[in-house]
Amino acid sequence: MSRSILPGGIRVLTENVPGTRSATIGLWVPVGSRDETHAQGGAAHFLEHLLFKGTRNRSALDLATAFDEVGGESNAATAKESTHYWARVLDDDIPMAVDTLTDMVSSSLLREEDIETERGVILDELAMAEDSPAEVAQEAFFRAIYGDTPVGRPIGGSPESVRATSPEQIRSLYSNHYGPTRLIVTAAGNVSHDAICQMVDKALDESNWNRQSADSPSPRRGDSMATETDFLGSVYEDRDIEQAHILVGGEWLKANDSLRPVSTVLTTILGGGMSSRLFQEIREKRGLAYTTYAFDMSFSDTGVFGMYAGCAPENITEVEKIMWGEVERLAEGDLSESELIRAKGQLRGGIALGMEDSASRMSRLGRSELTGRFVSIDGALARIEAVCKEDLMQLASDALSIRRAKAVVSPSE
Repeated sequence: MSRSILPGGIRVLTENVPGTRSATIGLWVPVGSRDETHAQGGAAHFLEHLLFKGTRNRSALDLATAFDEVGGESNAATAKESTHYWARVLDDDIPMAVDTLTDMVSSSLLREEDIETERGVILDELAMAEDSPAEVAQEAFFRAIYGDTPVGRPIGGSPESVRATSPEQIRSLYSNHYGPTRLIVTAAGNVSHDAICQMVDKALDESNWNRQSADSPSPRRGDSMATETDFLGSVYEDRDIEQAHILVGGEWLKANDSLRPVSTVLTTILGGGMSSRLFQEIREKRGLAYTTYAFDMSFSDTGVFGMYAGCAPENITEVEKIMWGEVERLAEGDLSESELIRAKGQLRGGIALGMEDSASRMSRLGRSELTGRFVSIDGALARIEAVCKEDLMQLASDALSIRRAKAVVSPSE
């Protein structure tokens, strides 16, 4: 892995993967939904859409055609703390990908007519999410933990906030959060670090951005920032559906917490696959649900631990009891050596196999730079291997002591 800081504070990270004929390029900006005010809800996601609508050098069709005509692919994603734009292409097309993505991010027109057109597209996207009970439950779960705060609100905003978002709000978000000191460029595959740096440098010389105002990157999002919380505890929503969706859990570890590897092993044992406890106890032994799993998510200063199941409405209480019961069993030391070995093996294989494609490696570089902590693949595997039974017992005990949140989306009575 190589890392450089270009004039203006742009950070470039690359990883050469020998034997490949492709590469994935990513442009990251550390702005997401938690950087919005209540009135701006969904503006970061709105802005992500608009950067595909044309620049002073390329039309929206030009941007789409650039990747289609070489058999590549390009997309973007907005999260709670970052937005990233990426493309996967053959190595011969890397210069085009870097130039096109950089043009999008640095020289978008943000025209009013495009804003109005895309507003309808985003409203349809939100409507599609509303038609997915599992997604509704996930949003309700965040609301149960964090309430009506930046972390608790949906990344895409609400239909009301999207309709109310003005061109001035979007342009203000762009001018305040997009710029050379905040830009992170990552690339993995058949790439040359020096060549990528030269491509980015050249592309930004021809952009709208002024790189003379600073030579160092902006500070990273602090992990000591105060997380706004408005704990609700429980959120229930009725829907015209057949199956109930339940999530239980609560606030959890931040991104750079030293216990993150332990949490990864814990959630794998609880609900990381067909041999996991939740799958075996809830589905295989009792037939109470088709899908069930455990997960954890992390942000710069906080995180989420959760367990999910989709079940018949009359089974909600029993399923919830089983979920927390499995955490209690782990806290009491009910864990065999073979179960621990199996979970570690599953994670080791997942980490290694997940790094077989350039997109995963590119994303890993971006997340590492955002958090300020890079761990090699060998290091990640070693951290997983070092997790012991006592670590898991303690963390499971900690999970039992968090403020428990619950979200349920169930059929209307």
